[in-house]
Amino acid sequence: MRRLATGVDVPLGGSPFPPIGDYAFLSDCEVTALIAPGGNVEWMCLPRMDGPSVFGAILDRDAGYFRVAPTGVAVPAGRRYVPGTMILETTWQTRTGWAIVRDVLLVGPWHHEQERSRTHRRAPNDHDADHVLLRTIRCVNGQVEMTADCDPKLDYGRARVEWEYDGDGYGAVVGTADGHDLELRLTTDLRLGIEGGHAIVRTTLHDGDERFVALSWTEHAAPTDYADAYARLVGTADFWHDWLSRGEFPDHPWRAHLQRSALTLKGLSYAPTGALTAATTTSLPETPGGERNWDYRYAWIRDSTFSLWALYSLGFDWEASDFFAFIKDVASEDEDLQVMYGIGGERTLTETTLDHLDGYEGAKPVRIGNGAFDQRQHDVWGVYLDSVYIHTKSRDQLPESLWPVLSHQVECAIEHWREPDRGIWEVRGEPKHFVSSKVFCWVACDRGARLARLRQDGETAERWQRAADEIREDVLTHGTDDRGVFTQHYDTDALDASCLLLPLLRFLPPDDERIVATVEAIAQELAVDGLLLRYKVDETDDGLHGEEGAFVICSFWLVSALAEIGQTHRARALCEKLLGYASPLLLYAEEIDARNGRHLGNFPQAFTHLALINAVLHVIRADTQLAAEHPHLDAARQERRDADHP
Repeated sequence: MRRLATGVDVPLGGSPFPPIGDYAFLSDCEVTALIAPGGNVEWMCLPRMDGPSVFGAILDRDAGYFRVAPTGVAVPAGRRYVPGTMILETTWQTRTGWAIVRDVLLVGPWHHEQERSRTHRRAPNDHDADHVLLRTIRCVNGQVEMTADCDPKLDYGRARVEWEYDGDGYGAVVGTADGHDLELRLTTDLRLGIEGGHAIVRTTLHDGDERFVALSWTEHAAPTDYADAYARLVGTADFWHDWLSRGEFPDHPWRAHLQRSALTLKGLSYAPTGALTAATTTSLPETPGGERNWDYRYAWIRDSTFSLWALYSLGFDWEASDFFAFIKDVASEDEDLQVMYGIGGERTLTETTLDHLDGYEGAKPVRIGNGAFDQRQHDVWGVYLDSVYIHTKSRDQLPESLWPVLSHQVECAIEHWREPDRGIWEVRGEPKHFVSSKVFCWVACDRGARLARLRQDGETAERWQRAADEIREDVLTHGTDDRGVFTQHYDTDALDASCLLLPLLRFLPPDDERIVATVEAIAQELAVDGLLLRYKVDETDDGLHGEEGAFVICSFWLVSALAEIGQTHRARALCEKLLGYASPLLLYAEEIDARNGRHLGNFPQAFTHLALINAVLHVIRADTQLAAEHPHLDAARQERRDADHP
């Protein structure tokens, strides 16, 4: 595709693409959107978050966008989320005045009062996505020339929309494309013009003027005037505030990071099924200009344990239950548990490439689907059993209907743990005997035995415990190097950050010398400017070329592992450093380039935010315990404060 020179974002280093970490993330828990600093919606897929893109400029500057911003101004004066919400507020300064734009995917009351929903599988609740992207404009000083330019391209940029006026005036247009059922409707209290595939507004607003532009795509109506638009924006803010208030957040300086991570995870969840997507994007590169570009708009079984750790820790039992129910649904229907599923429970996620797209900063190929869906990865049984165990502990019961499914997963782990696999990182090289995979097979048997004892099935518990003990002994015999450090797999001395999970999974006690040695070795040998690689690419046959950035999740795992082995001060220092790498809106991609702090990979990344929550809570718990054990430290701090502020 040709590059469209819109001039709405300032090139950095000659790139027409905004930095990945500068995008804002919106969600109504069915659809998501990414908005660039210049006011462009550059990623949005319909009719759900894993559908074909309607605005795809993040992957090709000619793949569709929707801009609302002052004419001729590319850089805002400030951006923030309205506190405690998923509403983006952008403040603009021009030579003649100031304006504020608020962007939101509306959430309203439950819609399906007369008929049942065709998509929802979880129990209906009080709220539902409105299927409306609302953009409000308020001139707060002077006068501001504003432009709204909506240029959607359906099917990942392959189908241009044709607009037609709806009604007698200029307030509504309807967009369609040949061969596609999707119908877009743009509604506003301004005057719309049609210029080819663009629906455009140009106007001058004066101090106190308030206007709106709304894009809708279903039978649910968009706002009819500004008063209606504002009321629905406030209603959506109330939804997010009420939701966040259900959580349990410590009164701590890092509370904002915990809350934004919780909101991001909620935004990455697909409400109709309870699935949690790994990220909202596809093919944002792990290596600038490279081939490590994957589609992450799916639900990984691996995320289940980490999700439940985080959600239960923060008190979001409903969301944890919904995600657990999704896992139970797909596991019940599938004898061979897959690595990942579609957010609707789809099993086949065939990987293809979109060769007509240039890719973000030229990184190709652009992929949709994910070929890892049918890989053999032995961690799936362990993460599934651990998620059941976590869920069951919180309910003090184990549903009898779940037992056959659970038993099958444990037996799969027992049957296959001696075989090589592709590992937690889904390498596309030759299968190996990965240590983390063996450990997760141990988790499957260990948690299975605990659940069997809870069910008072002593014979099964004893048999599964014997299998767990056998797997542990095998890992201890073959999975360490001469230093007693756990390695990536049985045939190498190379390190892998996934071994930081061993103390978190309670494979060995945190003070075991092999655990301490492993944490220290990984901290020293996989670190680049203080951030961790998941492994060294020249020591790992992952089937790909090129370098990759530091995996943020691995660095957060290190925080938790350091706290576990008693290195509280180091854990706190590293956590502070990692929180400093957050995007301006406290979001994280999958990786960070340690040399310049640039975010790389798909964005925002659920796995990273899950690990952040667990790491921050580890540090806070360690600090709380330290204060309880040494109360004189608090007294000394107070004395210093009193001396500084008499």
